[in-house]
Amino acid sequence: MTSERPDPAVPTATYRLQLQPGFPFGAAADAVPYVASLGVSHLHLSPVLEAVPGSLHGYDVVDHTRVREELGGEEGLRELARTAREHGLGLVLDIVPNHMAMSPRHNRALWEVLREGPASPYARWFDIDWEAQGGQVLLPVLGGPLGQEAGHLKTDGDVLRYHDHAFPLREGTAGLPLPRLLDAQWYRPVWWRLARTELNYRRFFSISELIGVRVEDPEVFEATHAKILQLLREGVVDGLRVDHPDGLADPDGYLRRLHEATGGRWTVVEKILSDGEPLPASWPVAGTTGYDALRHVDGLFTDPAGFGELLGRYRRFAAPQTDRGGDWDATVRRAAYKVLTHELATEVDRLTRVAGRLCATAPETGLRDRAPWALRTALQELLVRLEVYRPYASVDASAVVTEEAAAEARLAFAVPEEAGAVDVVRDLVLGRYGDGAEYVEFRTRFAQTASALRAKSVEDTAFYRYVPLLSATEVGGNPGAPAVSPERFHAYCARVQRDWPSTGTVVSTHDTKRSADVRAALQVLTECPERWADVLAEVTRAGEGVPDAQLAWAAWQTVFGLGPAEEERVRGALLKHVREAGLYTSWTEQEPPYEEAVARFVAAGPCGVPGERVAALRASLEAHVRANVLGTALVHLTMPGVPDLYQGTEHEYRALVDPDNRRTVRFTSDGGDGSSKEKEAVTRAALRLRARRPDVFGDTASYEPLSAEGPAAAHCLAFVRSGEVLTAVTRLSLRLAEAGGWRDTRLPLPPGRWADVLEKGREFSGHARVEELLGRSPVALLERLPD
Repeated sequence: MTSERPDPAVPTATYRLQLQPGFPFGAAADAVPYVASLGVSHLHLSPVLEAVPGSLHGYDVVDHTRVREELGGEEGLRELARTAREHGLGLVLDIVPNHMAMSPRHNRALWEVLREGPASPYARWFDIDWEAQGGQVLLPVLGGPLGQEAGHLKTDGDVLRYHDHAFPLREGTAGLPLPRLLDAQWYRPVWWRLARTELNYRRFFSISELIGVRVEDPEVFEATHAKILQLLREGVVDGLRVDHPDGLADPDGYLRRLHEATGGRWTVVEKILSDGEPLPASWPVAGTTGYDALRHVDGLFTDPAGFGELLGRYRRFAAPQTDRGGDWDATVRRAAYKVLTHELATEVDRLTRVAGRLCATAPETGLRDRAPWALRTALQELLVRLEVYRPYASVDASAVVTEEAAAEARLAFAVPEEAGAVDVVRDLVLGRYGDGAEYVEFRTRFAQTASALRAKSVEDTAFYRYVPLLSATEVGGNPGAPAVSPERFHAYCARVQRDWPSTGTVVSTHDTKRSADVRAALQVLTECPERWADVLAEVTRAGEGVPDAQLAWAAWQTVFGLGPAEEERVRGALLKHVREAGLYTSWTEQEPPYEEAVARFVAAGPCGVPGERVAALRASLEAHVRANVLGTALVHLTMPGVPDLYQGTEHEYRALVDPDNRRTVRFTSDGGDGSSKEKEAVTRAALRLRARRPDVFGDTASYEPLSAEGPAAAHCLAFVRSGEVLTAVTRLSLRLAEAGGWRDTRLPLPPGRWADVLEKGREFSGHARVEELLGRSPVALLERLPD
């Protein structure tokens, strides 16, 4: 199949492929004919630059100048691009500006810094605090204290080796005895546990294996983006997805520089917006990668009243183990304190040192005489009260670090006289003391620490502690209030079409904790919380072998959402769950007896005979799961924005948190029957319609809500795009059935005749009976016929 390549300026839809050594460029090229047949305009590729050998994700970049050899190298990428063009597809690349792999033997730039120290021309690349550790970079790689591990440190010519690690030796030091040799280096290998409090380089969240890159430096930007920009100039690549801009020193400046360097190519940013937070209007991007859209789509299929009842039952089931009785805000606050004092202690130390220097040397008398402990306390109390990821230079910081937050922070001081430190820190964040280099550094460090804290405390801790409804614990979500009314959804879509019409939208990604189809099943539980509670009481009646009630509730929801699955998949996801929660075990302080109890529970319960009872409940609700699956898919593919399909999700796709969601998928049509084939048909129809009618869905399109009339009007979500395409879906179908169905509910259609895109031969006009429109399928896609 060949076709004329579409305008690469703005995709009509993208399809995400997860590249890895087992699925290189050649395999991606083989999948191109199938992907093109779906109706997307672009392939969306995971990172393609040289990464740590064997990496399954590519975010651990080691060389920005080369396309990854394990994937087929630059020629393999160019060949994939040629194949894609022959089938009418362009390429969008995921890029990683914030960090590189902390792997000296693979990362040449880092190797040179460790060999030559601050004098290295690459020293400006990395965000290292050389003053903090006596002029050495702390390397947390040893399995134990140095005294226990010294025997494993060996010199090999000009290289120091430790098991699989290799480090360069400073010139002229190779012959020194070990203690003196270590003291003479520009780095210091230490026990990995010291990373928590002693690390002196910026990292990705709390992952010490990823070191922060200073792309705010123009020279570093050019060096780390030259290959990507070349690929854009030469037409190999058409657009970009920017990973984690919140980690950068200056996201505003970076995005402006990138926009200029790319000539304004379509670019979306992985910006996680808190509920109600707008994307900075000054950013020269098409929009976000779409987690804000995910939250709004999911919320449509969540019953608010049923969630409230489900939450009450969760509290009774899991009490007293629920975090503060199952309160979301309290759970986040407690998680934030834990993260600041454990995982991010070294980042808080560095920020406190910067604040201390400013207070000691500033000419303003109001900054003087502030004790380090008071500054630290003020920083912690303000950071935990931020409700967004970070402040930006282009956004008024007082809207982020509010006076209300400061007032609460002052009350946390045991010594009231020291509470003035809160005002000092807040004024420093707000830039009220000037724009000198150290003041800018403080604001930058505060913002970067804030984003890491938000990600670690919410996504990687609270989401695993607050589990009344697992489908709500998704990136960018609001688990405390997950339901979204049709009115709120319509208002969101209208804003997107007006302000960011080419933004990305997603419902499943490589980072979602559960795929959209798993979440769609879980949302049905908000329509029958009493049935869920009855089944849960039945399968847990004996109470034997349950490690803790919170974990049990989450485990049973996991198997309900996933459906029949291999024990290994469920066990892996739940072990990750309890380690992230950090209540009884963690990644760094694992408790084998507890983890073994979790594994036994999974085998005997959710994946054992009792699990069959949960499977039976799901089977009885399958029609309503189907309605959510199809409704989510069609709304996503026809709402404002550019939809991104994660690999395999055109079929029914049930996946848990990574690495489960990065398994190999099949790139073929579903030849069977059932919901998977039905979902594929809906997906193909919507994507092909988008491709055929870009005027209806593009930047100049319009979005108009459509309201049903009659006894079941609230269960029909409908909207019209540009007066030409109409989407209608069923929401809360179980409640609908219990209330007696559609009855005489009607949907007033815009003028004209409307043809059913999903079922040929059907036409509607005037006040269509919803029973006829959505009776056979829970979704409908109509196109207006020419007059």
